[in-house]
Amino acid sequence: MQGSADRILATLDAFGFEWDGAVARQSRRLERYEAALDALRMRALLFECSCSRRQVNDEAPYPGTCRNRVPTAQRPARREPTALRVCVESRGIVVPDRVQGFVEQDPAASAGDFIVRRRDGIIAYVLAVIVDDDAQGVTDVVRGADLLAATPQQIYLQQLLGLATPGYAHLPVLVEADGRKLAKSERSVRLDPETAARQLHRVFGLLGLEPPEALGRETVAEAWRWAAANWAMSRVPRRAATPVPP
Repeated sequence: MQGSADRILATLDAFGFEWDGAVARQSRRLERYEAALDALRMRALLFECSCSRRQVNDEAPYPGTCRNRVPTAQRPARREPTALRVCVESRGIVVPDRVQGFVEQDPAASAGDFIVRRRDGIIAYVLAVIVDDDAQGVTDVVRGADLLAATPQQIYLQQLLGLATPGYAHLPVLVEADGRKLAKSERSVRLDPETAARQLHRVFGLLGLEPPEALGRETVAEAWRWAAANWAMSRVPRRAATPVPP
């Protein structure tokens, strides 16, 4: 939605998050993504897929229906809108996650030939994120555990493209008592910048830091100073989800 990106940046700023340099926007990085696709295409590692979501929704991993459609000089690419999938061969990928421990997965068995560009031309997250990380020199990725299952696919692409693999730490996702994501529940409300320090105080507690009660009444800057001084990855709960009390 128009204006949503600016609202996200304003919220991050209000909660004391900082970033180095100019904000990078994926819409201005299409050439980088296309270069990655070209590198895969030159090695015949991409194929066009016309399967609808309904056709493959109940089949995991992807059954390889369109794998024989790799464009060649003798047979031009199909004209109707198609997605691009990467040819995935069986390979054990190990993710040494700093929170969840060692996670091993064979992308061929779990997902099969996954999509790297959607039918509507949008670059898939799995490709965009590794290109972005490499372009920005990202060395460590800290994000929600709901993305852990897709990390082996990203590492698989990194290996195909010769990109460095950063370190990973997947934090527990906040959920309701019944397991629903907090962001998908009735308690999903906009963050209130007026109570930023209080909300940060609560999140620090959920991350195992045991902040003093008075910290919730301090400024945002003071809350972050305390958190930086007391941070320890070893204190983060080693689970995929953390239920949020009422």
